[in-house]
Amino acid sequence: MNTTNTPAHGEYKIPGGKLVVVDLSVADGRIAAVQVSGDFFLEPASALDDIDAALKGLPVSASQEHLATAVTAALDPDTQMFGISAEGVALAVRRALASVASEDQEATP
Repeated sequence: MNTTNTPAHGEYKIPGGKLVVVDLSVADGRIAAVQVSGDFFLEPASALDDIDAALKGLPVSASQEHLATAVTAALDPDTQMFGISAEGVALAVRRALASVASEDQEATP
């Protein structure tokens, strides 16, 4: 998965929570850009920028656990998350990355 600027989209509906949407691009085996969105709430709202920054640059091979740990580490301990979790974000990221891997396999003759 060493594609350049390949866009990807992943979603995850957290049970009892909200929808987490991840749009990202991959370049040179790493997450080149990422935007997390959805119908959840964060306090402070700037925590969303921290989540995006924590994911950018991570290898596409990062496990769900590694992604969740990166998200958690980027957040201030006082951050309040409503209807979202670091694990839910990580699952949406993995789904987006899986869609890129699927496209890469289909493109290979």
